[in-house]
Amino acid sequence: MNIWPLRGLLTGVPATHYPAASEEARGVTPGRPLAAPAAAARVCPTGALRSDGAGTTVDLARCVHCFRCVRQTEDAAIWRDDYEWGRFVHKQRGALGRAFRRSIHVRVLDAGDCTACLAELLQLESPEYSVHRLGIYITPSPRDADVLLVLGPVTNAMRAPLEQAYAAMPTPKRVMAVGACAASGGIFGPSFECNSGAAGAVPVDLVVPGCPPPPLAILHGLLALMGRVPAAEVRT
Repeated sequence: MNIWPLRGLLTGVPATHYPAASEEARGVTPGRPLAAPAAAARVCPTGALRSDGAGTTVDLARCVHCFRCVRQTEDAAIWRDDYEWGRFVHKQRGALGRAFRRSIHVRVLDAGDCTACLAELLQLESPEYSVHRLGIYITPSPRDADVLLVLGPVTNAMRAPLEQAYAAMPTPKRVMAVGACAASGGIFGPSFECNSGAAGAVPVDLVVPGCPPPPLAILHGLLALMGRVPAAEVRT
């Protein structure tokens, strides 16, 4: 018997049915810019929106959801309230494989995170999401991990620990960069103190952008690595 739908009744907290059904509750995602005119690109503080004369491109890996492209210009960007943002970086390195569809172990490594992404990640073990029901477990040791989940822009002090954690993992293994900082350096990198994201230290396989990404976006990325849901087609 599947007692998951009853979990909300037992705890008093509504439980999501994702990925079996899409989550339609309000506030589960800050959304993302889908397209933007040149006027909206001019007010973007991070370079997530760039206008080159021929059009405007959206680099979601640099978006911090400040909403300036929506609220501070008359010609506003088109905003979409979705959360399936996880995108594979390399076509030849996709999901882990059939043996990992039911369960994976994840090593979380904070490489200079401001704790915003970490706070969202911790929600996955709450009754609202309870990733254990999907066979996703956090492990303290990289030797037991299938996925290395990286948070933060990778500061100089954390580069070596990140590389050592990756080297200690058994194969096959995947690296998942979570948040704008891990995806691109965010507002902190590249700089004298940190990298331009996790890819400068270890080979990244999947990126989940956002500042911070909502729990469902992180969950989508993990499920994509397991091969249980398709990865996003959005530009990151």
